[in-house]
Amino acid sequence: MAANSSTTIHPRVVLGTCCLSLLLVMMDVTVVNVVLPSIHAQLHGSFSTLQWVVDAYTLMVASLMLLVGSLADRFGRRRMFLLGIGLFCGGSALCGLARSVEMLVLARAVQGIGGSMLNPVALSILTNVYVEPRARAQAIGIWGATSGVALALGPVVGGVLVHWVGWQAVFWVNVPIGLVAIMLTLRFVPESRGGAGRGIDAPGQLLAIVALAMVTSGLIEAHNYGWASPTISGFLGFGLLSIVAFVLVEQRAAAPLIDLRFFRAWPFSGAIVIAVLAFAIFSAFLFLNTLYLQDVRGLPALQAGLCTLPFAFGSMLCAPLSGRLTGRYGARLPLLLSATGFVVSAIVLTGLDVTTPLGALLVSYGLCGCGFGMCNAPITNSAIAGMPRAQAGVAAAIASTSRQVGALLGIALGGALSAGSTGGVRWADFPQATHVVWWCMIGAALGIAALGVVSTGIRARKTAQDVAALLDSR
Repeated sequence: MAANSSTTIHPRVVLGTCCLSLLLVMMDVTVVNVVLPSIHAQLHGSFSTLQWVVDAYTLMVASLMLLVGSLADRFGRRRMFLLGIGLFCGGSALCGLARSVEMLVLARAVQGIGGSMLNPVALSILTNVYVEPRARAQAIGIWGATSGVALALGPVVGGVLVHWVGWQAVFWVNVPIGLVAIMLTLRFVPESRGGAGRGIDAPGQLLAIVALAMVTSGLIEAHNYGWASPTISGFLGFGLLSIVAFVLVEQRAAAPLIDLRFFRAWPFSGAIVIAVLAFAIFSAFLFLNTLYLQDVRGLPALQAGLCTLPFAFGSMLCAPLSGRLTGRYGARLPLLLSATGFVVSAIVLTGLDVTTPLGALLVSYGLCGCGFGMCNAPITNSAIAGMPRAQAGVAAAIASTSRQVGALLGIALGGALSAGSTGGVRWADFPQATHVVWWCMIGAALGIAALGVVSTGIRARKTAQDVAALLDSR
């Protein structure tokens, strides 16, 4: 739809504004992990509440991302973008004001609701403003590269702010950046809509939220109640029932939240599972290692942040390389390279203890960053490969949601496997307790490699063509 005629369109300013939104969201990922020990020291929450500080945000993003795309198409992308920035900044302010860990978790959920409205809507805005294909590709490339910059800045910014001001400053810094983004959006970003758009699948959306919340709660609280407790059985059982109900509802919905026919295409299904595995590795790796560096090794937040830079630099260097390799050779090669980076990184950590040389840790962090950087381009490429053009955006949105689901489960499962069964954590035993997580990381990486082979073959491409023909015929 044409842009609002009362708004002067400056594509580069629009791009810069969208990049600011991505900077807010992606920097928040690495910043929060670095400040968790400081939050724990001041607010005295349990290990599980530290997991909730991260996962309350991710749960909202994972649950609402698909819904937000439909709402933005229907009610206006700029309007939804402004609402997202406002909620994110409001949630950030509430985080800075939090005087208990419970209040902080609730404020993080508010942040997550706002965050769910930023990245998918920003991408829609860029697609609307940059009409010419080459210019659009360049703009989206710059927008995506901002993610790597944010990941690199996050630990250092977080460490500096904690060192000189306090952990609250990590959240307060979002407010002035968000206000600048709001002013730029009001002045330069045109309003646009996507026509009538898809209907709102309220039952499917509700079941998706319940399923993710129940499974996450069960995994996070397992070491408080015990895996055999009725509470955990109830959480996990209700979560599984919600997943089954979600599948049944989506099969019958006139405008489903997720068209389950997409999963008949092997490249798409492979991309979704790979995204979950890769982002589970990423989130568990970052969460556990930042705790290890500060609570076990005793490093201050600034030094811990600097130690994570090899991960961010590895991701920044390999992400554009992965894009080129995917464009030239397809998704298989970068996925195999991604799995290799993850496997070797985890092997280094299977012997983690208090005296592990810092050089070995930095090598491991860099290799994990390379693995993470290598996987994103082939995930998106495989998700949309062979899909009709009208369905490519929905397929990419589902892939983005699966990334968030992976990050959500990585924190929950990584903590559940390493925290013990008493609800508390003995930091002297923590390195040994994480070994099972690194072995699981190796298993997940091998799964990425296997799926990378299976989902990129001739037979897999044939299934994608069959699904495209089915979707085109409806």
